[in-house]
Amino acid sequence: MLRSLWTSASGMIAQQTNLDVTTNNLANVNTAGFKRKRADFADLLYQINREPGAPVEPASMVPNGVQVGLGTRVVGTSRYMGQGNLQVTDQPLDVTIEGDGFFRVLLPNGEIAYTRAGNWNVDADGQVVNEDGLLLEPAIVIPEDATEIMISPEGLVTARIAGQEEAEEIGQIELTRFVNPGGLRAMGKNLFLESPASGAPIEGLPGADGLGQLHQGVLEMSNVQVVDEMVSLIIAQRAYEANSKGVQTADELLRIANGLKR
Repeated sequence: MLRSLWTSASGMIAQQTNLDVTTNNLANVNTAGFKRKRADFADLLYQINREPGAPVEPASMVPNGVQVGLGTRVVGTSRYMGQGNLQVTDQPLDVTIEGDGFFRVLLPNGEIAYTRAGNWNVDADGQVVNEDGLLLEPAIVIPEDATEIMISPEGLVTARIAGQEEAEEIGQIELTRFVNPGGLRAMGKNLFLESPASGAPIEGLPGADGLGQLHQGVLEMSNVQVVDEMVSLIIAQRAYEANSKGVQTADELLRIANGLKR
């Protein structure tokens, strides 16, 4: 059996995964805080028919040898953590992080998850929660009679209370960063979990220790560029087509070989 059949098949399988990653990027083009991913490839094992550097005479050697590759595979999906497009909403609880860092939310099982999505809301008890009702950590409670909410670039949350002249401090937003944020484990719903690849969380206040600052009334959207993803779709399609031609050519060669004896 020709090796090219399996080599081309590995390329088609790899491009299918590439297509899955690209279409997921496009599907989340309007998802707040979404970070695009890219499929990374690596070549497979090589069949070495002649070792490079093999001696042929006492004073000479083979310069390149004969090494035939056996295809490719997807070895990772790298996440690009660059800043997404900023959208001014003027909503008091829409908060964006300009720079490095993640918000923390408390999961029902007590674990901490991390997110870049800053579209916060208030539940029936005045607690600041995300779209799925998960509490911002550390917890912040908005007073019932608050008439205005203010969030400083350093994360200090204050509120104007009806009947009071001075604004009242009601909480402090903290951020978390990682040595390798691309190594976080995505769990969906705009949330990430710590993993051995991400390193331990480094917590701090916005604007300090390498963490970004906050901007109230602004929402960070996806960092997906539609034009780039469309180009990636075309490249994946053409690469898939080229590999399928390899399968067809190998099949034609086998047909010719089988037809030699009649």
